[in-house]
Amino acid sequence: MDDAIRQKILGLLDQHRIMTIATLRPDGWPQATTVGYANDGLTLYFLCGLDSQKAANLARDDRVSLTIDHDTPQVMEITGLSMAAHARRVADRIEAEKALGLLMQKYPEPLEPLPIPMPAPEDVAIFRVTPVVISVLDYTKGFAHTDLVTC
Repeated sequence: MDDAIRQKILGLLDQHRIMTIATLRPDGWPQATTVGYANDGLTLYFLCGLDSQKAANLARDDRVSLTIDHDTPQVMEITGLSMAAHARRVADRIEAEKALGLLMQKYPEPLEPLPIPMPAPEDVAIFRVTPVVISVLDYTKGFAHTDLVTC
Protein backbone atom coordinates (compact mmCIF):
# COMPACT_ATOMS: atom_id res chain seq x y z
CA MET A 1 0.00 0.00 0.00
CA ASP A 2 1.30 3.43 -0.95
CA ASP A 3 2.34 5.43 2.14
CA ALA A 4 0.36 8.53 1.09
CA ILE A 5 -2.91 6.60 0.83
CA ARG A 6 -2.14 4.76 4.08
CA GLN A 7 -1.70 8.11 5.84
CA LYS A 8 -4.98 9.37 4.31
CA ILE A 9 -6.79 6.26 5.61
CA LEU A 10 -5.25 6.59 9.07
CA GLY A 11 -6.17 10.28 9.13
CA LEU A 12 -9.81 9.49 8.34
CA LEU A 13 -9.88 6.73 10.97
CA ASP A 14 -8.37 9.03 13.58
CA GLN A 15 -10.71 11.97 12.91
CA HIS A 16 -13.95 9.98 13.37
CA ARG A 17 -15.49 7.92 16.17
CA ILE A 18 -18.51 6.22 14.65
CA MET A 19 -19.06 3.95 11.69
CA THR A 20 -21.94 2.22 10.01
CA ILE A 21 -21.30 -1.50 9.85
CA ALA A 22 -23.35 -3.98 7.83
CA THR A 23 -23.56 -7.63 8.84
CA LEU A 24 -25.56 -10.43 7.23
CA ARG A 25 -28.79 -11.58 8.87
CA PRO A 26 -29.79 -15.27 8.78
CA ASP A 27 -32.25 -14.55 5.94
CA GLY A 28 -29.43 -13.04 3.85
CA TRP A 29 -30.52 -9.42 4.19
CA PRO A 30 -27.82 -6.96 5.24
CA GLN A 31 -28.27 -5.23 8.59
CA ALA A 32 -26.54 -1.85 8.93
CA THR A 33 -26.05 -0.28 12.35
CA THR A 34 -24.05 2.59 13.77
CA VAL A 35 -21.38 1.78 16.34
CA GLY A 36 -18.50 3.56 18.01
CA TYR A 37 -15.06 2.33 17.01
CA ALA A 38 -11.39 2.72 17.79
CA ASN A 39 -8.45 1.75 15.66
CA ASP A 40 -4.93 0.48 16.11
CA GLY A 41 -3.46 1.25 12.72
CA LEU A 42 -5.76 -0.27 10.11
CA THR A 43 -7.32 -2.68 12.63
CA LEU A 44 -10.65 -1.47 14.02
CA TYR A 45 -12.43 -2.50 17.22
CA PHE A 46 -16.07 -2.13 18.22
CA LEU A 47 -18.27 -3.68 20.84
CA CYS A 48 -21.88 -4.70 21.10
CA GLY A 49 -24.18 -6.59 23.42
CA LEU A 50 -23.52 -10.27 24.00
CA ASP A 51 -27.03 -11.15 22.78
CA SER A 52 -27.24 -8.52 20.04
CA GLN A 53 -28.27 -9.22 16.48
CA LYS A 54 -24.81 -8.05 15.32
CA ALA A 55 -23.07 -10.60 17.55
CA ALA A 56 -25.38 -13.37 16.32
CA ASN A 57 -24.90 -12.35 12.69
CA LEU A 58 -21.11 -12.29 13.06
CA ALA A 59 -21.05 -15.68 14.78
CA ARG A 60 -22.53 -17.10 11.56
CA ASP A 61 -20.64 -15.01 8.98
CA ASP A 62 -17.74 -12.69 9.80
CA ARG A 63 -17.93 -10.69 6.55
CA VAL A 64 -18.82 -7.03 6.98
CA SER A 65 -18.97 -3.83 5.01
CA LEU A 66 -18.57 -0.52 6.77
CA THR A 67 -18.46 3.18 6.09
CA ILE A 68 -16.85 6.06 7.94
CA ASP A 69 -17.75 9.58 6.84
CA HIS A 70 -19.36 12.83 7.87
CA ASP A 71 -21.84 15.36 6.57
CA THR A 72 -20.53 18.32 4.59
CA PRO A 73 -22.19 21.55 3.45
CA GLN A 74 -20.94 21.04 -0.13
CA VAL A 75 -21.18 17.87 -2.18
CA MET A 76 -17.67 18.32 -3.56
CA GLU A 77 -16.24 18.23 -0.01
CA ILE A 78 -17.38 14.67 0.70
CA THR A 79 -14.62 12.44 2.04
CA GLY A 80 -14.74 9.08 3.76
CA LEU A 81 -13.93 5.45 3.41
CA SER A 82 -15.60 2.11 3.11
CA MET A 83 -14.23 -1.33 3.79
CA ALA A 84 -14.91 -4.94 3.04
CA ALA A 85 -13.55 -6.71 6.09
CA HIS A 86 -13.73 -9.63 8.49
CA ALA A 87 -15.01 -8.97 12.02
CA ARG A 88 -13.95 -11.63 14.50
CA ARG A 89 -14.76 -11.73 18.18
CA VAL A 90 -11.80 -11.00 20.43
CA ALA A 91 -11.20 -13.97 22.74
CA ASP A 92 -7.93 -12.86 24.34
CA ARG A 93 -8.53 -10.83 27.52
CA ILE A 94 -5.40 -8.70 27.05
CA GLU A 95 -6.49 -7.72 23.53
CA ALA A 96 -10.05 -7.11 24.80
CA GLU A 97 -8.78 -4.76 27.53
CA LYS A 98 -6.59 -3.00 24.96
CA ALA A 99 -9.64 -2.53 22.69
CA LEU A 100 -11.69 -1.07 25.56
CA GLY A 101 -8.82 1.30 26.37
CA LEU A 102 -8.61 2.43 22.74
CA LEU A 103 -12.36 3.05 22.70
CA MET A 104 -12.12 5.17 25.86
CA GLN A 105 -9.31 7.21 24.28
CA LYS A 106 -11.66 8.05 21.39
CA TYR A 107 -13.97 9.73 23.91
CA PRO A 108 -11.62 11.75 26.14
CA GLU A 109 -14.28 14.25 27.23
CA PRO A 110 -14.68 13.81 30.99
CA LEU A 111 -18.02 12.55 32.24
CA GLU A 112 -18.14 12.53 35.98
CA PRO A 113 -19.73 10.48 37.19
CA LEU A 114 -20.06 8.07 34.29
CA PRO A 115 -23.75 7.50 33.53
CA ILE A 116 -23.09 3.75 33.57
CA PRO A 117 -19.99 1.83 34.60
CA MET A 118 -17.49 0.87 31.92
CA PRO A 119 -18.15 -2.68 30.78
CA ALA A 120 -15.67 -5.42 31.55
CA PRO A 121 -14.49 -7.54 28.61
CA GLU A 122 -16.75 -10.42 29.68
CA ASP A 123 -19.83 -8.16 29.70
CA VAL A 124 -19.73 -7.26 25.99
CA ALA A 125 -18.84 -8.77 22.63
CA ILE A 126 -15.68 -7.07 21.34
CA PHE A 127 -14.86 -7.46 17.66
CA ARG A 128 -11.62 -6.95 15.74
CA VAL A 129 -12.21 -5.73 12.19
CA THR A 130 -9.50 -6.65 9.68
CA PRO A 131 -9.85 -4.93 6.30
CA VAL A 132 -9.59 -6.82 3.02
CA VAL A 133 -10.38 -3.92 0.67
CA ILE A 134 -10.54 -0.22 1.52
CA SER A 135 -12.11 2.39 -0.74
CA VAL A 136 -11.11 5.98 0.02
CA LEU A 137 -13.68 8.49 -1.20
CA ASP A 138 -12.49 12.06 -1.90
CA TYR A 139 -14.74 14.33 -3.96
CA THR A 140 -12.19 17.15 -3.66
CA LYS A 141 -10.24 15.23 -6.34
CA GLY A 142 -13.30 14.98 -8.59
CA PHE A 143 -16.89 13.77 -8.40
CA ALA A 144 -17.04 10.29 -6.82
CA HIS A 145 -13.22 9.93 -6.88
CA THR A 146 -12.11 6.79 -5.06
CA ASP A 147 -8.79 5.11 -4.42
CA LEU A 148 -9.16 1.35 -4.00
CA VAL A 149 -6.64 -0.44 -1.80
CA THR A 150 -6.34 -4.16 -1.13
CA CYS A 151 -4.87 -5.17 2.20
